[in-house]
Amino acid sequence: MSDDIPPSTSAQKKSWLEKVSQLFQGEPQNRNDLVDVIHGAELREVISQDTREMINGVLEVSDLRVRDIMIPRAQIVALQIDDSVTELLSTVIGTAHSRFPVINEDKDHIEGILLAKDLLQYGFKNSDEPFSLRQVIRPAVVVPESKRVDVLLKEFRSQRYHMAIVVDEYGGVSGLVTIEDILEEIVGEIEDEFDHDTTEETEIRKISKLVYMIKALTPIEEFNETFNTQFSDEEFDTVGGLVSHAFGHLPERNEKVLIGDIEFTVVSADTRRLLQLRIKLPDPDAEEKNE
Repeated sequence: MSDDIPPSTSAQKKSWLEKVSQLFQGEPQNRNDLVDVIHGAELREVISQDTREMINGVLEVSDLRVRDIMIPRAQIVALQIDDSVTELLSTVIGTAHSRFPVINEDKDHIEGILLAKDLLQYGFKNSDEPFSLRQVIRPAVVVPESKRVDVLLKEFRSQRYHMAIVVDEYGGVSGLVTIEDILEEIVGEIEDEFDHDTTEETEIRKISKLVYMIKALTPIEEFNETFNTQFSDEEFDTVGGLVSHAFGHLPERNEKVLIGDIEFTVVSADTRRLLQLRIKLPDPDAEEKNE
């Protein structure tokens, strides 16, 4: 009876790793030969396109340095060590990141790394209780720009951390890198349920009764309709353009400006434009008391 049982599928088919190992019996002499062998394997359907792309990604990562994949200093969303819980939660919710560098004064003074999950519990406690971000931040790992990416990936895995601060040869902060940045070089773009849809450029989200988070590309017309304001859209089309003009320069994170009776705070920006803004509307109850 046992002779009538067909061999299992796994026994009939070799794994793709075994097939790839067979391809290398010709001993490629250099990187180009190896790439050609892998490409030929895909053409002969020995491996899939996804497998070929992943192998190529691994080969490319071995040549990269941290400076090649890091998030530049100007695009780092950092938290100030003396920010209140409300300010911290607004930034965490507005950016949807899971980890943040915590700074003192400027980005060259890194105090540590905050995991968003470590902060959320304080949002539900009595706001009168004393709070210090130093209670919850974790030590920051610092790596040089010249570090090899494959070596850093191994350290990420073995030491179980997910973010590192990148410094230049003079010790100044030049960027940051995460384990996700490295993996994306191998497997392609990684998106999760918390990533922003870049097609949704006109998002307005309520944080509290008077505080909202908005994208800088929100049209002024939509802003006026939402908040019953009368900002002119003749010179600028977006709220970001209006706010940049009010500053007179491209502002950095946490800079504030009052336009009319609305306070605008920069949550994030890159080297060319504003990205996220937090607005605080005037308190009607306070106005009534003043009257």
